[in-house]
Amino acid sequence: MPEENIDAHHHLWKYTAQEYPWMLDGMESIQKDFVLPELEAVTTAANIQGTVVVQARQTIEETEWLLQLAESSRLIRGVVGWLPLIEKSVASDLETYSHRKKLRAVRHVLHDESDDFYMLREDFNRGISLLRNFNLAYDILIFEKHLPQTIQFVERHPNQIFVVDHIAKPKIKDSLLSPWKENITALAKHENVYCKISGMVTEGDWKKWSESGLHPYFEIVLKAFGPQRLMFGSDWPVMEVACDYTRWANMVRSWTSKLSKSEQLAIMGGTAKKAYTLSA
Repeated sequence: MPEENIDAHHHLWKYTAQEYPWMLDGMESIQKDFVLPELEAVTTAANIQGTVVVQARQTIEETEWLLQLAESSRLIRGVVGWLPLIEKSVASDLETYSHRKKLRAVRHVLHDESDDFYMLREDFNRGISLLRNFNLAYDILIFEKHLPQTIQFVERHPNQIFVVDHIAKPKIKDSLLSPWKENITALAKHENVYCKISGMVTEGDWKKWSESGLHPYFEIVLKAFGPQRLMFGSDWPVMEVACDYTRWANMVRSWTSKLSKSEQLAIMGGTAKKAYTLSA
């Protein structure tokens, strides 16, 4: 089914305040369980045929839980899990999980580390260097302030597939384009780096954001990466604090409507299939 729409970035969770301490005041609407029935409802309404689920907790138990859900679901095509990349045990962990076909990438929540240069640590890079042996991508979760060192990071791994989450979280709420624009454009020059059109509404003012305020950021990553390295993502259910699922999906479709049919299909599904080597 070559014309499938794929959501390349969403989460699932069974909510507890202890396990999700980042859900602060103003996020009460998502302080509840979001699992397969909820996912199936929103994707059906938005005409999405496949998804990639992304870790929200940094534990192997989270990776195992997401894989079990994915393996029971035709909707979830891939999992971005978590593994202890800085530990010597990561090689063994990768061997253990290499037979789980729906594990397509790993991620570490870099932007929550107190060290802004965490991605340049030698132990972290040793872990990253192992991923391509298992055909696994790496999802980069950062704020725009981390882009200069992220460029150094990806330069160390020219044969590793990277996927930037949430267009590297520019300062949308403050309507700032620079230096994010210049740095994301520089990062995009590395052809092994892909980018998700996701997480934008929550980087804006949750109550006052506008489509016109978000659109320039889309245009910048479209020019930088091109449709073949851009992919649609929702960041559901986090996005629910600012925007409903169908509205966001239709907004991205509207933005891409000026492109050729093949370019639209790439952004809405083909790029995700390529970057994550997703199967039907």
